[in-house]
Amino acid sequence: MNLAIFVSGSGTNCENIIKYFQDSDKVHVTVVISNRADAYALVRAERLGVPTEIVPKKQLNDEAFLMPLLRKYNVEFVVLAGFLLLAPDFLIDAFPRRIINLHPALLPKFGGKGMYGHHVHEAVKAAGETETGMTVHYVNNVCDGGEIIAQFSTPILPEDTPDDIAAKEHILEQEHFPQVIEEILQKLEE
Repeated sequence: MNLAIFVSGSGTNCENIIKYFQDSDKVHVTVVISNRADAYALVRAERLGVPTEIVPKKQLNDEAFLMPLLRKYNVEFVVLAGFLLLAPDFLIDAFPRRIINLHPALLPKFGGKGMYGHHVHEAVKAAGETETGMTVHYVNNVCDGGEIIAQFSTPILPEDTPDDIAAKEHILEQEHFPQVIEEILQKLEE
């Protein structure tokens, strides 16, 4: 199964996924795509020998540009790992139940427009939540609205800052996200 990872930022999850599948004979990360030329994820991918492509928002939303690019890399499955743009409808239609996203909270709480990165952890803290976590979900036409595949939680202490909450949640991402991807791909092959 050939994966494309879409990223916008530093790429710790991207790197973790690439390393996880590096020696796999069943799963290959064939390309890392970013909407931002300055995304450090591109450096991480290149260091690990994975081709990278920069696809600005205008090209991301251009079916005549994006679909041939994905075909060039024989992409069969798409992972959004810190990707901050909405997937266009034509992409969702082309990869039904083959695009997943990682969200840094326990959806349906703290999802939707504007809920990404540190904004999520600040909202979790402001709401006085006693736990947070990560959600892996299928991507559909609603921001953070796709069917939930897996969730993992961690407790929040009253004295935890948004940075503390982010660090706890990130540990969950590093520990669980690659395994969840592997489980989804195994089910697709059955």
